[in-house]
Amino acid sequence: MKIALMDSGIGLLPAAAAVRRLRPDADIVLSLDPAGMPWGLRTLEDLTERALAVAEAAAAQRPDALIVGCNTATVHALTALRARLEPELPVIGTVPAIKPAAAGGGPLAIWATPATTGSPYQRGLIRNFAEGVQVTEVPCRGLAEAVEHADETAIDAAIAAAAALTPDEVTTVVLGCTHYELVAERIRTAVQQPGRPPLVLHGSAGAVVAQTLRRLGAHPAPEAPADGTLTALLNGTASPLPAAALAYEEGRLLQAATPVR
Repeated sequence: MKIALMDSGIGLLPAAAAVRRLRPDADIVLSLDPAGMPWGLRTLEDLTERALAVAEAAAAQRPDALIVGCNTATVHALTALRARLEPELPVIGTVPAIKPAAAGGGPLAIWATPATTGSPYQRGLIRNFAEGVQVTEVPCRGLAEAVEHADETAIDAAIAAAAALTPDEVTTVVLGCTHYELVAERIRTAVQQPGRPPLVLHGSAGAVVAQTLRRLGAHPAPEAPADGTLTALLNGTASPLPAAALAYEEGRLLQAATPVR
């Protein structure tokens, strides 16, 4: 089994690490667009064009499925990606985990990029799955870019700014950008209020990988032989993992378990 993941940058690492944990026998292809990152600042037409190019580079590796490991690309380009690649290649998007978060009753906050915050897509998810729940949409300016470059000072500043926009009574935070899952515990520390119940964080990596396996008719097999390969494509060219990826546990896991070919 070969599973490809695409994103503008290293936000795909949490889902890729989940693939490796659940199916250590799966070959993994990572297709990134470092020359175009961040996608959230681009026009819809430009973002879609870049997403298609990254997806086609991944598709050339003949994977069995393609995970769009980016909330912004899913919101704005999933329809175009599916029109181009399906039914030959199943394309699985990544959406903010609003439905399971809202099931807890809230109040909840959705941390997302400015491009996703307030988008019709996200507003639709809130309307469909969080009716009657107090929801605060928090635009996290600069956080994805800071995580992408493993810039510790910028990460701290962006998290602090977003935490200041998050109401004190929030009990749950939806990590509405895949990059944010790489700094989840730092977000928890910034938002957790003294004397309040432990903050609940909802990411998307586990759910999107589970959905991918279902689409393939496969099952988790964490005990399978750890013989899956790892291929990284940076703007279509086979390359080592970006250095910033190794600043995070997920990147180190992938590098240690399956050195990049």
